[in-house]
Amino acid sequence: MTKLTPAAKKKLRARSRLVHLGRDAEASQGFVNVPPYRGSTVLYPNVETLKNRSQRYTYGTHGTPTTEALCEAWTSISGAAGTVLVPSGLAAIIVAMTTALSAGDHFLVTDAAYQPARVYCDTILKRMGVETTYYDPAIGAGIEALMRDNTRAVFVEAPGSQSLDMQDVPAIAAVAKSRGACVVMDNTWATPLFFSPHAHGVDLAVEAGTKYLSGHSDLLLGLVTANQEWFPRLHRTVDALAIPPGPEDAFLALRGLRTMELRLKEAERQALSLARWLKERPEVLRVIHPALEDCPGHAIWKRDFFGSSGLFSIVLKPVSDQAVAALLDSLQLFGMGYSWGGYESLVIPFDCTKYRTATRWAPGGPTLRFSVGLEDIEDLKEDLDRGFVRLAAAA
Repeated sequence: MTKLTPAAKKKLRARSRLVHLGRDAEASQGFVNVPPYRGSTVLYPNVETLKNRSQRYTYGTHGTPTTEALCEAWTSISGAAGTVLVPSGLAAIIVAMTTALSAGDHFLVTDAAYQPARVYCDTILKRMGVETTYYDPAIGAGIEALMRDNTRAVFVEAPGSQSLDMQDVPAIAAVAKSRGACVVMDNTWATPLFFSPHAHGVDLAVEAGTKYLSGHSDLLLGLVTANQEWFPRLHRTVDALAIPPGPEDAFLALRGLRTMELRLKEAERQALSLARWLKERPEVLRVIHPALEDCPGHAIWKRDFFGSSGLFSIVLKPVSDQAVAALLDSLQLFGMGYSWGGYESLVIPFDCTKYRTATRWAPGGPTLRFSVGLEDIEDLKEDLDRGFVRLAAAA
């Protein structure tokens, strides 16, 4: 078998690249997969190498062949200059924010941001002397009005992880760039396969590898990619913090990488089928899915995205909390848990009114977020159909 060169790998289509990136059978003694390297101490051959740290691996927190393989692969599919790995998606957000901001800076954050990210802004960043202003996700180029002389970063998330608000990332990035601000994006919903953050003006892109990269709900991992301008600073930040992921998590993420496109496309197909079915249900007021033609933000999704994932939300017609609980508690195939992107289907109730400050969340009824897994779609519909019977009885 002729060995693929790095240049040849770049010419492959996405599915082939996911299979071949970040692995070298020759370097792995003929084995297909890079093994999970576990270790803290790395030995040096002589004093000069030790003093200068002039070898590929220097200490466990600075990378191993396993983490390097994952970084190499993710950098390539993201179109980035480099990637760093951290132990969780939230840690990735924190590393990206910390890289972009210093004491005395002003930070603009979408009002639809992942709630734990807001907690970091309102606590640790505030204590560090960074002022955060939340803005309407639909603001687009209008974000110019909120920019200050000390605005050093803008945080976008498209779509929002609960309310699924879309954002005009290129328009926001253009304004931020013109004012010298860094653009940070949480791109977990789409992954680099369905949205290319750096091609749309993003400087630092965050991904929770816990979700679709893992695909099996059995690991915690965060990834941050950066363009050429920001990668040196990002690398210095993560080196100073010394927070690498565990070797098993990096190994499992590499395994998940091989099937990520297949799983994403199936999740997309399943979610769209379920979303359209739910639109016809008498219990449902509306479905919030950016890939649906009547969803706000659909035009932006169609312009900028290559696909949609398995995560979307619905608004029920007004019913009591007890009726919603009767629906959820009766489900057999949809688990309730605060994650998504695995092979199993999940659902949670949510209420954005508890944390939104720049916009008013008034959907018109109780809201549910679905993560559609790989079960047979007809079984999922039948499970929900039985749940809606329970909802009606409780109402």
